[in-house]
Amino acid sequence: MLPVYFSKPAVLASCANSSEELWLAVTSGNQSGIKKVTALNGKEFFAGRINEEVLSEKSTARYDMRILRIEEKCLLQIEDVIFKAKELYGENRIGVCVGSCDNGTEFSIAGHRKYFANQDFSSDYSLEMQGADYVSTFIAEKYDLKGPCMTFSTACSSSAGAIIKAAEFIRSGICDAVICGGVDIASDTTLLGFDSLEAISSEITNPFSKNRHGITLGDAASFFLLSKDSSLVKNDSEKVVELLGYGESADAYHMTSPDPSGDGAKRAMQKALDFAELTARDIDYVNLHGTGTKFNDSMEAKALDSVFASYKVPCSSTKPLTGHTLGAAGALEAAICYMAITKNSKTEKKFLPLQVWDQKIDPELPLLNIISKSDMKIEEPSKIQICMSNSFAFGGSNASLILGVR
Repeated sequence: MLPVYFSKPAVLASCANSSEELWLAVTSGNQSGIKKVTALNGKEFFAGRINEEVLSEKSTARYDMRILRIEEKCLLQIEDVIFKAKELYGENRIGVCVGSCDNGTEFSIAGHRKYFANQDFSSDYSLEMQGADYVSTFIAEKYDLKGPCMTFSTACSSSAGAIIKAAEFIRSGICDAVICGGVDIASDTTLLGFDSLEAISSEITNPFSKNRHGITLGDAASFFLLSKDSSLVKNDSEKVVELLGYGESADAYHMTSPDPSGDGAKRAMQKALDFAELTARDIDYVNLHGTGTKFNDSMEAKALDSVFASYKVPCSSTKPLTGHTLGAAGALEAAICYMAITKNSKTEKKFLPLQVWDQKIDPELPLLNIISKSDMKIEEPSKIQICMSNSFAFGGSNASLILGVR
């Protein structure tokens, strides 16, 4: 099987403006990026929104939107390796795969308000700006790339699916490298939509606690260059991280609720292990999907307990620190796994991402080995070389990624 290698991740989130800042935030338990915001209906929510000061006033996109300003700012962090790949492989051999759930809501609301008032759209309004494809089309246009260009919109597993498809493009010989990842925003439309489902927590999300009662949303972008050539993405100070395995399943149990048995999540994790030719005990850390909703946490705990059995793998949900970044979550949490692998290669004392929660264990759930603030210095496992990242979405669209070093 042709190996596929990750570049160092580009990251922009409410708690971090780079992968280094993200690692500091998730290992210190810094929740300062989660703040109260007021939606257009006057209702307050906790959300992780990226500060406007870090963004450009305008993107270079044909249709400028906040989501594209976030995406462009993030991509700047890996532009050097994008240009190297283009020089090495050529514009026709580089693809784009992006996960996102926002379809131009910034323009949609304003455009439709004008239409309802005047029975006409503004002259500069175009349905193209609301197309699901535009977050990926923009990247292809920005870097003049001619390879496959795809957007994935499978809710919370979108960017995990984008990473998987990027690897498949490379392994099939269609591409030599792919810009892949995700971008999403905690827009008012998103906040009010999830609120209508009674899914948003009135406090910062508290995954796997008996007191959990919903999600906290967040903005984020995270991107990698995935390549068949390790020398292209190699950083002298870090190990070269591979996508060792991945698994997907579609349980289609319900439009918004996961299969309570956890069978779909279990199948995704087991497929990833089988693909990588690994056993559960080879995994040193799992980044949980861990949204903080009653049913998602329940099914994920059951699935993890089934796959890992008596091995209590160290695990945590980082969503209390970043917010649930929806279509970007899979890529952002893959970036956290990447950093866990590369950062722990340099120190004797092992650190893993914390889960900030009230530590009130739900007796109805299988007991997980959740990394909490009180035990942030991890003595075991003695190595942190292989990590799993879980993304379980609406409609039962499940994906698990395994990142590691050989």
